Amino acid sequence: MTDLESPKNGKHLDQVHHNNNEITESEPLTWRFWRKQRYIVVLLAFFGFFNVYSLRVNLSVAIVAMTENRTVFDADGNVSYQQDFPWDSKQKGLILSSFFYGYILTQFLGGYIGTKIGGNIVFGTGIGSTAILTLLTPMAASHSLEMFLAVRIIEGFFEGVTFPGIHAVWARWSPPLERSRMASIAFAGNYAGTVVAMPCSGFLATKYGWESVFYVFGTIGVIWYITWLVFVKAGPEQDRFCSKEECDYIQKTIGYVGSKHIKHPWRAIFTSMPFYAIMASHFSENWGFYTLLTQLPSFLRDTLNFDLGKTGILSAVPYLAMGILLAVSGYLADWLQVKGIWTTTQVRRNFNCGAFLAQTVFMMLTAYLLDPTWSVVSLTIAVGLGAFAWSGFAVNHLDIAPQHASVLMGIGNTFATIPGIVSPLLTGYVVTNQTSDEWRIIFFISAGIYLVGCVIYWFYCSGDLQNWAKTPEQKAQEAEEKAQLQLTQTAGFVNSGAELKD
Repeated sequence: MTDLESPKNGKHLDQVHHNNNEITESEPLTWRFWRKQRYIVVLLAFFGFFNVYSLRVNLSVAIVAMTENRTVFDADGNVSYQQDFPWDSKQKGLILSSFFYGYILTQFLGGYIGTKIGGNIVFGTGIGSTAILTLLTPMAASHSLEMFLAVRIIEGFFEGVTFPGIHAVWARWSPPLERSRMASIAFAGNYAGTVVAMPCSGFLATKYGWESVFYVFGTIGVIWYITWLVFVKAGPEQDRFCSKEECDYIQKTIGYVGSKHIKHPWRAIFTSMPFYAIMASHFSENWGFYTLLTQLPSFLRDTLNFDLGKTGILSAVPYLAMGILLAVSGYLADWLQVKGIWTTTQVRRNFNCGAFLAQTVFMMLTAYLLDPTWSVVSLTIAVGLGAFAWSGFAVNHLDIAPQHASVLMGIGNTFATIPGIVSPLLTGYVVTNQTSDEWRIIFFISAGIYLVGCVIYWFYCSGDLQNWAKTPEQKAQEAEEKAQLQLTQTAGFVNSGAELKD
């Protein structure tokens, strides 16, 4: 927001609050995060996103076990090969992308409902419903391909509300100077879930059968859902565990006025170039991310010849790097703003575009190398550095329009879900023979899309609170501050003139 835009030259900036650094708590934030209820919310949101991605990516590993040829010896010692599901590459691409057919439908709906009934309900119910459907997945897959696809689409329908829902939570819970680290820590759950789910799915599928993958992660998701409903509320003023001092601190720093009937300026939203810059970056990051999320296990097994156990572990390595770097990037982004080294706009632009350029380079290296060791290294660096992009575009909605952030996220994530549908299908059509040249095309496409997103975001991003997003109270306070500044300047000119006359 503009209250973070405080460069070292000390120029007066149009802002709603004088300076968020002037608003402090008697007990500052320390490593004992559990003393602040907002960081309990962050912790539970972290585990929520852990479930979001563990429920999403387990199929990427399970489908390898579901379709692999198993060696079978009959009573006479004859050898044959069997598959549980004889799906070809196009059918597998359809299965892996089917989740996103439902996911794309509820992005806007999740953001809109989140502003009405509370992001905590939307976020929690989306994950809880997906977990219950995951428990039903083995039965659906055994019934028919059509039933399996239907369950995956409905899972996507419920999980589509999660990212817009959490932005409605941040809009009520996150002070501006803690925004990057709170969101980044929570989003790190995505990659923690991926890191745990991929090797564990490989282990479970090998040891207990592919069905166990869905039963284990579905059960974990249901347990989290109950915990979230008990401990997290829509805002600090509704949370019995949040002290009055912390509640006042949060609401003063974000300028919360208690309005439940937010009117969204649709025309201004759809003509805002900073918003389109966020959408372009989100699309670009998701293209590379979803390509690897759905196809990396197959690439490692079929092209680099890793076995299923190693495939699950190596597929998780890039996301481990990203999960670690997310915490670093979030803290660094906030620190640069607090110290006045960079403005909010500079932090968002430099973090986002720097990450995209690095991802472009390492995706191209992966395409050229296609070596078991160096491909994994290049992909790990490419995915890991994406953490800095998430401290750029992913929290940028809260900078430009905090009250409308969940709706902006819903609209943007609708567009950014297209890669989840198109990328697996495209890979299924391009990679038919699992050759190096076919995979090289896939990595080149991802590198090019990263580069385009980088260019658009560099020229059009902003970290300023947009004029169309200001509340009447904020505009009135801003006008009062301008009037006071003008009076001060006028008085200064009069005094200077009098001194010259004397």
